[in-house]
Amino acid sequence: MCGICGLYGSLGLPEDARALTRAMCDAIVHRGPDDDGYYNDGPVSLGMRRLSIIDLSTGRQPIHNEDRTVWVVYNGEIFNFPELRPELEARGHKFYTRADTEVIVHLYEEMGEAFATRLNGMFAVALWDTRTRKLILVRDRLGLKPLHYAWQDGRLYFGSEIKSLLRAGVSRTIDLESLSRYFTYEFVPAPDSIFAAIKKIPPGHLLVARDGRSEIRRYWDVRYAEAPPAPRSEDAWAEEIAARLRESVRMRLLSDVPLGVFLSGGIDSSAVTALMSETAGGRVKTFSIGFKEKTFDELDYARIVADKFGTEHTEFIVDSRQAAALVPTLMEYLDEPLADASVIPTYVISKLARRHVTVALAGDGGDELFGGYDTYKAFKVARLYRKVPGFVRRGLIAPAVRHLPASEKRLSFEFKAKKFTSGAEYPPEIANTLWWGAYAPGLKRHLLSPDVQARVAADPFGPIRDQAAQTRAADPLDRIAYLDLKLYLQDDLLVKVDRMSMANSLEIRTPFLDYTFVEFAATIPSRLKLKGFESKHILKKAMASRLPAEILAKKKIGFDIPLGPWLRNELREFVMDTLSPARLKRHGYLDEGFVRKVLDEHMAGLHNHRQLLWPLVIFQFWHDRYIGS
Repeated sequence: MCGICGLYGSLGLPEDARALTRAMCDAIVHRGPDDDGYYNDGPVSLGMRRLSIIDLSTGRQPIHNEDRTVWVVYNGEIFNFPELRPELEARGHKFYTRADTEVIVHLYEEMGEAFATRLNGMFAVALWDTRTRKLILVRDRLGLKPLHYAWQDGRLYFGSEIKSLLRAGVSRTIDLESLSRYFTYEFVPAPDSIFAAIKKIPPGHLLVARDGRSEIRRYWDVRYAEAPPAPRSEDAWAEEIAARLRESVRMRLLSDVPLGVFLSGGIDSSAVTALMSETAGGRVKTFSIGFKEKTFDELDYARIVADKFGTEHTEFIVDSRQAAALVPTLMEYLDEPLADASVIPTYVISKLARRHVTVALAGDGGDELFGGYDTYKAFKVARLYRKVPGFVRRGLIAPAVRHLPASEKRLSFEFKAKKFTSGAEYPPEIANTLWWGAYAPGLKRHLLSPDVQARVAADPFGPIRDQAAQTRAADPLDRIAYLDLKLYLQDDLLVKVDRMSMANSLEIRTPFLDYTFVEFAATIPSRLKLKGFESKHILKKAMASRLPAEILAKKKIGFDIPLGPWLRNELREFVMDTLSPARLKRHGYLDEGFVRKVLDEHMAGLHNHRQLLWPLVIFQFWHDRYIGS
């Protein structure tokens, strides 16, 4: 596990290329505090920072092949390298380390640019072929590890994090379209970034640079069924889910350093804990975060699981004071605005876990694969709701919902009702995003200043349509799950987990996101995932013999913080200062009157505007940190 960076220029590199690459590495030292490594050859300069996980003594990067014609730096873990290595040795390849990195160079010798199709893991790879003078950048299938790039002044810059590119002098000009989309989605959808010059290599893609040009190609995508699958019993599905997930957990225990697991008390992390307890040698270490506000707290459930499996359990309570103190710190690691408030507990639990372990497993991906989100239930309700006459929906129901009194409870009826009606009139794929996001188009027209409005597209849903065009899933719920994998998971959840864990030099592994498990889950009929209005039905059945009944029966809470009451009370002064007219005037992107209206309504308790205010707070801190005045 580490961070990578570098630059390429077919007409040559600047005289200070070595120093520049070292500076780019210094910007991401938190990703790899144990070691660094560099390679320079004509038009390319590679750099890496290493967090030692496997082969602590001889696994230094860059890694080369036998005749030193292929060089690689990479960030991640290749979980199937124990199977790949003997296969490559049988073909005559000689290894000089025990590291998983070395299989990459030999696979490339065997397969060329298709080498990534044999890798099972999480990875961002930069490979230089001295014979063909070709640089290849590859990102893993699900987007677990990040990789950014920019062409500027005839040179290609790349890095695990945007800050490396900024350190190299890449332009900081804001992409206004990405700014607008941020307030819709609460993140910036790939392949764009908040910076106009910087792009993200999409998951499952590779970039090939040669002769001063580059091309991006797809090498993988998840395929949902285009027709109903053959009949199969629930017991058969459940048995295979348990077996495959157990194997995925087993593969992710490969390490020369201590491991643990993030345990929320939900079914996904509980399943990982159960299977890790079965397959790991020794007592499992578990880590949990809680809150004083009971509707947000799951510690009681986490303790039930910890007691069931006899784990070495550690807990921590997050409060509002930490939130205010952490926001400036988070900006150092996020690089672009991300309004998912759970970045705060994710940072805290990563910091807590790092005191005890170097690697932790987590349950990310279970909701997307097994219909765990309330938005999937909302999809079913919306199909019925749209049959109600329009004058009733828009003239009676929507106004009544808007006047529901504000609630500070997590996922209250008031919150769900207002989110539901805000998206229910849209097509299903777009409604799903609006139920997740902050600003629907009507609200955003009031938020953005007239100058910004005139320069951005009126329709912010291009990324949804682009992704929807890539799947041929016949089942409408499968289509929505595909979009959640390609947008919410990829550009929000996995970004959050990667940045907050690596900020603390901690590696996170996600068994649900083994690509073979994802491919298998995509074949399971959606009616078994969301059975009626029961979420994760078939996953619960698969884990029924392992998990306590309380975990199988509990309602989903989600990993969130009590933002509504915090913003109105303990964080009031913090928010009012952050969104003061003086600070908003520094950039002029937002309508100050509208922001003031949202603030006043929230502080007076008229509406719970937490989902409108938090993206503004994050953007303001991000702008102050990366753009300034």
